[in-house]
Amino acid sequence: MVKKFHLERMVEEIGNKFPLESYVKSAFLKVDREVFVTSGFKHLAYKLDALPMHSEQWISSPLTVAKMTQHLELKGVDSALEVGCGSGYQAAILSKIVRRVFTIERIEPLLREAKERFKTLEMDNIFTRYDDGQRGWKEYAPYERIIFSATTDNIPETLFEQLADGGILIAPINQDGLQIITRYYKKSGRITSEAIEPCLFVPMLSGTKR
Repeated sequence: MVKKFHLERMVEEIGNKFPLESYVKSAFLKVDREVFVTSGFKHLAYKLDALPMHSEQWISSPLTVAKMTQHLELKGVDSALEVGCGSGYQAAILSKIVRRVFTIERIEPLLREAKERFKTLEMDNIFTRYDDGQRGWKEYAPYERIIFSATTDNIPETLFEQLADGGILIAPINQDGLQIITRYYKKSGRITSEAIEPCLFVPMLSGTKR
C-alpha cells in the first residue's frame, strides 16, 4: 500500500507538469519504478529525477519517460522498437500500451538486469536484443513506432527504413549545443520532422560492451 501511494503521487506530480492522456497515466500506474532503480537509490525511486545506474548510464526521469511515451502517439499501436533499453523502465511502460515491444541494448550487463526485471514482472510482450541499436532489428521490421533512449547527432537511414509508413520515430537530437526531443513522421516514404522541446539524455555510442 505504501508503494502504491508513492507511485500514485509520482504520477500525479508528472500530470501537474505535463498533462497525461488517460492511457499513458494508466501505464505508469501499472509499472513500479522502484524495481528499475539500483539498490542505493531505491529511496528516490518515486522522485521526478534521473538516477544513476552502473556502466555510466542513467534511468531517465519519469517525467521525461512520460513525455517521450505520449509524444509517440501510441493508441492502437501494435509494435514499437526502442534503441537503448538501459534499466528497462521505458520498455516496461511501452509494454502496457503496445502489443509488442522490441528493445535493444549495447551494454550486456544492463540488458541482463533488464531481462530479469521483465521476467519478474511477467512482461512477456517485451523482446530483447544485445546489439548496437543503431542497426535496428531488421527481422521484425517494420515498426509502427521507434524510440531512441539516448541522444544522437542524426538518425541512421536503416532505422527510417525499418519504420513503417505512417509511423513515428522520436529521438533526442543534438542541435546547436542542446538536446532536442524531435519527432519524425514517415508518410509515403518521405520523412518530415518537428522539434518539440529540450531534454537531457546520455549519448548514443557505437558498438557493444560486455
